[in-house]
Amino acid sequence: MENTTIVLIELGAVFLGLGMLGRIAARFGMSPVPLYLLGGLMFGHGGLIPLSSIEEFGHIASELGVVLLLLMLGLEYTARELVTGLKRSWVAGVVDLLLNFTPGAALALMLGWGYAGAMVLGGVTYISSSGIIAKVLSDLGRLGNRETPVILSILVLEDLAMAVYLPILTATLAGVSFWGGLRAVGVALLAVTLVLLLALRFGPVISRLVHSPDRENFLLKLIGAALLVSGLAAALQVSAAVGAFLLGIAISGSTAHSAAKVLEPLRDLFAAMFFVLFGINTDPTTIPPVFLLALGLAAMTSATKIVTGVWAAKQAGIGVPGRLRAGTALIARGEFSIVIAGLAVASGAVGSELAALATTYVMLLAVLGPVATRYTEPLARALVRKPPAPDPAAPPAPA
Repeated sequence: MENTTIVLIELGAVFLGLGMLGRIAARFGMSPVPLYLLGGLMFGHGGLIPLSSIEEFGHIASELGVVLLLLMLGLEYTARELVTGLKRSWVAGVVDLLLNFTPGAALALMLGWGYAGAMVLGGVTYISSSGIIAKVLSDLGRLGNRETPVILSILVLEDLAMAVYLPILTATLAGVSFWGGLRAVGVALLAVTLVLLLALRFGPVISRLVHSPDRENFLLKLIGAALLVSGLAAALQVSAAVGAFLLGIAISGSTAHSAAKVLEPLRDLFAAMFFVLFGINTDPTTIPPVFLLALGLAAMTSATKIVTGVWAAKQAGIGVPGRLRAGTALIARGEFSIVIAGLAVASGAVGSELAALATTYVMLLAVLGPVATRYTEPLARALVRKPPAPDPAAPPAPA
């Protein structure tokens, strides 16, 4: 058969399978993300039936999925709300960095992988998955919860930290001079600051430029603007996800509400491809040798993420249930962690064992994170449930 025919068959099977997995998830009242990841693992490299013909399309579709996920997340908030949240949560960002970068870096040094390995694995354990968390919060209907701005502030601080970390990491792995790395960091910080200032100053103007009463025209302008800003952000050594998020917060008012309704089906489609491709690109045979090590690291950094979220939510005056929801929501790791491991492997500066450990670690938390987020609600309610007040009319208990 021609390659196009094979691609159509494989894509049809993938989309049909995703629909069935989504229905199963809905039946049990959980997010479909873990099932998407496990489905990709079963049918990827080393899986039951390798789907190799759709990799090129899947890669582009998954990039679109991350862009749309972060764009939709940005539409939920205004630029002023973001700046206020960052001012309030910068200490939580520092706590997040110290608690979650340290375990990965320390393990790499203990295993003899050197400072380059420590920098890579520390980044893998530090950064939560904005894409997975945004999808799970949307699926569970928690975007309007009181703790969500706290979660969002921490995620944004992590994404902005990546604007500094990734150029430094790339320069370190490539052996670039100190001044060359410093220049790359300066460009990244300047780009983030400029985009944020534009969103604050010209948000209403951007909303008017994007808005259109015609649904087709509106969708084309939204997608075009999102891809253009994301591409320019990536070209300036800033995450494409950060660019999409900042565009989202620049769009406000009724335009943001209309944009969310128009983009929702596309976001769900391409986000599903992102999670499936993540699983497809993971070879199951690399998991057993490093599984116990990855499991221990996952348990430790799950605890540190929960502590981060609980502490940040407590500082914001949120109750115990909201604190637990914030902590468990931050557990998931995903797209950024894989990017970091991929950069390290491509440079040849680290061994394949580190790559296998990072992949297994991310797979574990990409599955366990959404599950923990889903089931933290009944746990939180049980912890704060008060015993019933005694009935004054009831007879006294016998001695």
